Amino acid sequence: MSCNDPLTTLDSVRPDGGSFMGMASLLRQLASGVDISLLAAAAANHPDLAHKLMGVSILFQLTGNNEMSSELQAKATNIRQFYHLLTAHGRPGMRLLALMVPGDPLDNTPLDFLLEGSDVALDLLYLTPELSIPDPLPEHDLLFVAIGLSDRNRLPLERLHTLLRSSPRPVLNSPDRIMALSRDRVSALLRNVPGLEMPLSVRLDREIMEQLRRGERSVADLLGDSAFPVILRPVDSHAGEGLVRVESPEGIGAYLGSTAAPDFIVSRFVEYAGDDGLYRKYRVALIDGQPYVCHLAISENWIVHYKSAGMTESAAKRAEEARFMVGFDDDFARRHKEPFGIIHERIGLDYAVMDCGETPEGKLLVFELDNIGLVHAVDPVSLFPYKQPQMRKVFTAFREMLGRAAKNPKTAVEPR
Repeated sequence: MSCNDPLTTLDSVRPDGGSFMGMASLLRQLASGVDISLLAAAAANHPDLAHKLMGVSILFQLTGNNEMSSELQAKATNIRQFYHLLTAHGRPGMRLLALMVPGDPLDNTPLDFLLEGSDVALDLLYLTPELSIPDPLPEHDLLFVAIGLSDRNRLPLERLHTLLRSSPRPVLNSPDRIMALSRDRVSALLRNVPGLEMPLSVRLDREIMEQLRRGERSVADLLGDSAFPVILRPVDSHAGEGLVRVESPEGIGAYLGSTAAPDFIVSRFVEYAGDDGLYRKYRVALIDGQPYVCHLAISENWIVHYKSAGMTESAAKRAEEARFMVGFDDDFARRHKEPFGIIHERIGLDYAVMDCGETPEGKLLVFELDNIGLVHAVDPVSLFPYKQPQMRKVFTAFREMLGRAAKNPKTAVEPR
């Protein structure tokens, strides 16, 4: 398949409607120089082909045009809810049906990154409040609920919770478990775990935030013995969007003046800089309860994101990440074995992703835990050669988990 002929890729039509490239493959196509305008023109010329609309919508997601992406996704799902992703194997070893919602890349588990190059045929069923859930569901060997928790997604998750009670096939990441993944609920579930630190988070509306600003309520009222500084973010935000640290009630006022969000998550700030003054954030996938490192980002800023941490520019940071990956099982995972085990027990997801650090006292510091964190192997091999064996290990563990669940339904989490 030539990268100069992207329409051929998106035109791989099956008798039941066609297939399109997933986000992982399209991201690689973009890096190789595919002209997005050709793909957009193809969608405009063939608006009846839902698979083409959906594929191009993902391209717009990847290039930051969320408005156009949402428009194309809406057109596609109005035509049809069920889609195939292209697979590298002619005869797939398994049919995995993922239940999704239209939206941006952080609304669903990015399964195509985890299954890139595998023998799994990934089918996607998009659900919206306006569309009914097919009953029976399309044929599959294994079902994976990929929908991330948000206020908007509670309704489809609740509907699935009822429907999947009688599923004849194994269900991974049961919807009731996903519905417990709000930041405030997770922080409550993980309180008093030996060796683990996760600051209590609470959800507040603008009125209570205003009371904090005016001094009518105190941080201690809401967060126990906590005091400033605190972390603020809008409800349902991800990737650091709207995330700030404020030092005083006056800071809350300035923050409220900068956003129209109606509801917020507030939590205590925990200082976690290392002895060298740098902040380290570890992304860990929990697959059947076992931890697998996916990246280490090292930053001078307490808000750590891999893209802005300077990993590409710093050979020293990459060298530390490489050492960490090699020694993860015998060092980090072993030291935090007990909290990892309790996290899996209390959260109950077959697959979850957590961003974490370590406190100066050596506790596992949990920043975020959900089912939608991005885990991938698309970083340039020339700069990050050490990631390829580690990510193959992650992807192999994920595929093996699917195989166990498909062969032995009792190993899958039962819908509750």
